[in-house]
Amino acid sequence: MPLHQGHEKPDERPLSVNPFYGEANPAVEMAEAPPKHRLADAPLPPSTAYQVVHDELMLDGNSRLNLATFVSTWMEPQAGVLMNECRDKNMIDKDEYPRTAELERRCVAMLADLWNAPDPSTAVGCSTTGSSEACMLAGMALKRRWAQRNADRYPGRDARPNLVMGVNVQVCWEKFCNFWEVEARQVPMEGDRYHLDPRAAAELCDENTIGVVGILGSTFDGSYEPIADLCAALDALQERTGLDIPVHVDGASGGMIAPFLDEDLVWDFRLPRVASINTSGHKYGLVYPGVGWALWRDQEALPEELVFRVNYLGGDMPTFALNFSRPGAQVVAQYYSFLRLGREGYRMVQQSTRDVARHLAERIEALGDFRLLTRGDQLPVFAFTTAPEVQAFDVFDVSRRLRENGWLVPAYTFPPNREDLSVLRVVCRNGFSTDLAELFLEDLKRLLPELRRQPHPLIRDKNAATGFHH
Repeated sequence: MPLHQGHEKPDERPLSVNPFYGEANPAVEMAEAPPKHRLADAPLPPSTAYQVVHDELMLDGNSRLNLATFVSTWMEPQAGVLMNECRDKNMIDKDEYPRTAELERRCVAMLADLWNAPDPSTAVGCSTTGSSEACMLAGMALKRRWAQRNADRYPGRDARPNLVMGVNVQVCWEKFCNFWEVEARQVPMEGDRYHLDPRAAAELCDENTIGVVGILGSTFDGSYEPIADLCAALDALQERTGLDIPVHVDGASGGMIAPFLDEDLVWDFRLPRVASINTSGHKYGLVYPGVGWALWRDQEALPEELVFRVNYLGGDMPTFALNFSRPGAQVVAQYYSFLRLGREGYRMVQQSTRDVARHLAERIEALGDFRLLTRGDQLPVFAFTTAPEVQAFDVFDVSRRLRENGWLVPAYTFPPNREDLSVLRVVCRNGFSTDLAELFLEDLKRLLPELRRQPHPLIRDKNAATGFHH
């Protein structure tokens, strides 16, 4: 979450309240408008407080038109009812809410089966607030297992743990390395390869490597990293050097796409080197934010010393989490989605989303102004840039003009060694229908003539032009 600081010079003007929001005397309601940056002296009527907040939030973007976010922006009304019924249940209080805890356990078992754990009954896992927390937990397990194997020299001056990953990883992995004092060893992009190279990753490994992270669905362009090839490269490394390096698969998005649409792709616990997997239930798991899942192939992969058993809320409660209190609503919604859709339902939803992405990518390519990097045929996500002959505008101009029509499409520059490449990215989710895709395409086509008439790209500060949202 972002850190917020107070204004350097606070705006002391009170909030402006419509006189008709008041319960009785409009003049009094206007005279006693609440301040913005300190608590008011007296309470407001609930209808007034609601309307003040409601009006300000109207200035937010429309989440359904947000093509930057991977997070679910639509669920069925029945799911919303269930979430409302469970919002007051504390997920961590498993003794007081045993059925909610049971639904969490079932979700873990379903994911273990979906991801082909050798024995789903022995796989261990937990819900989290999202994939970022799940990645932190997986990283902690990797580091602790490495520390146990190297207890004779760690901690020590010459034994600094490192984690190998592509430069395209989500920012949570950089946070993990920073927070837990692990050296981040990143494989750069090269040419038309926009993610990790298995051989280059293996070459970065040594006796201090706690693991390698493979991304099943890069947020930069929607492509899968070759997890099987990565494991093969690490198998060869072990044959040469004896180094046994585990793999964690960050399946924040692809972990809920590949099992249904790419069944022949081997990326999960079928690979013995894969020790753990995470996914975001609130992305292609089709649940409102925030819920994630972390699973380990067996109990050996999760050191027991990391699991806390707390007799705090009425029972013996094993937990592995960075958070404590959080609502049970999202876990219940995840179970609802699993129960509601089943394998075939998830396949149909994800296939529909991929079809929208592929069709929209083809239509954008046909305009002639853009070049596709990816086509939405892995994650339902595609990235594109301006064609080489286009000189009048760039991707930042396109992003700015689309925002004028309500569409939020991120434009950003790629990391080393492809800082020369700036792209737009479109994330297609359930709820972004063919009709909405057509409306998006119409708006894009409508603004192109004006962009083509520009003398040159107009955005000077690329960093301020738009944000890159994972």
